[in-house]
Amino acid sequence: MDLLDLIKNSGIIGAGGAGFPTHAKLTSKAEYILLNGAECEPLLRVDQQLMELFPDEIIKGLEAAGRYIEARKAIIGIKGKHKKVIVLLRERIAALGLSDYMEVMELRDIYPAGDEQVLVHELTQRIVPEVSIPLKVGCVVINSETALNISKALAGNPVTETYITIAGDIPQPRTVKVPVGVSIREVIGQCGIENVDDYAVIDGGPMMGSVMNKVDGYVTKKSKGYVLLKKDHFLIRKKTVSPDRARVIGKTACEQCRMCTDLCPRYLLGHNMQPHKVMRALSYNLEDVKEQQIAQLCCECNACELFSCPANLHPKSVNSLYKQKLAEQGIKYQPVQVDFQARSARDYRLIPSKRLVIKIGLTAFDKPAPLTQVEFQPEYVEIALRQHIGAPAIPVVAIGEQVKAGQLIGKIPDNSLGATVHSSFDGTVQEIKDNSIVIKVG
Repeated sequence: MDLLDLIKNSGIIGAGGAGFPTHAKLTSKAEYILLNGAECEPLLRVDQQLMELFPDEIIKGLEAAGRYIEARKAIIGIKGKHKKVIVLLRERIAALGLSDYMEVMELRDIYPAGDEQVLVHELTQRIVPEVSIPLKVGCVVINSETALNISKALAGNPVTETYITIAGDIPQPRTVKVPVGVSIREVIGQCGIENVDDYAVIDGGPMMGSVMNKVDGYVTKKSKGYVLLKKDHFLIRKKTVSPDRARVIGKTACEQCRMCTDLCPRYLLGHNMQPHKVMRALSYNLEDVKEQQIAQLCCECNACELFSCPANLHPKSVNSLYKQKLAEQGIKYQPVQVDFQARSARDYRLIPSKRLVIKIGLTAFDKPAPLTQVEFQPEYVEIALRQHIGAPAIPVVAIGEQVKAGQLIGKIPDNSLGATVHSSFDGTVQEIKDNSIVIKVG
């Protein structure tokens, strides 16, 4: 079977982030294929451990994808602080006879090194244009778990599990392999917390993740981390400010110091993203949202809101507000530049990860989260039909049907961007909802 069809049929998506279907990324040729092993979100520990535990599989998955798109070079980007993993990867690349094709490049320990556009520049010195994608400059980016899943697909195994770090103000930070569809409460229960309701839970990393209203969901293929903090922690209080409250605070207190812009990773790459100008529009009641199109350049890394602003305001939230208004009016940012150059001050304005951890109050929780073997035995799993960017999968099973682990239960709609979904356990289809399939395990 063609590799693209194999990846498509296995339901491989970006493991983390928005969950872009991987087969759609590999439809065009590119000069470079880049492996994003930066994992720059504080406290998360998945990628670094997968590269140490499964180096051969990740290397082979990356190579297969790179050869398919006819990339002349494959580059693994990993932070230089992970010295043991770097040595191991280089040894395995040499042992597999891939030294002429693949290399490991060390990244600086900065945030957000894992942003695709920052990663492309750090590894190739190229700059992705505004409102564009890495392919525009000859690059395709996948992460380490996606490469691992490609390797598994080559062995005939679809995506039915993911790796998740549970961290924060907890007794036992750990990383676990979790079958897709297991309840989030059951996953969090592995970290030594008796009552989850005493905590606020961030779904994802502490910078870009959101605070869950209720801990009642189910694990998806793009789940990467759960960070538990006391409800009065600074980060929780900051993240749970309502959009209306953020707007009022910004409107009354922004003094236009432009620190949000000066430290913005996209601005430093030469883009026109200038959060202080969007804050100015808010302060002066500039109602013509067409003039605020630069808000659409925001990657929502939250550096401005959680690190840069000396007045503790909410520029990312204001950017999001204008992005929503622009989308409602069908207005899209139109770039005026073609070529971009990194700003001369960029090297002096990068955000060190350790300083970021201190600023957001996580130093005491910045600990290892070792991969721990856990056997999940749920009574039910609920598998979402939309775990990815694009259209939801269409069920191909019926209520009462017996299914096997790894069996296809949802297909991609015709002529649509999407991803297949598979059962993570043997069991019986109990219910088919609008957005999920419930399977009774056993």
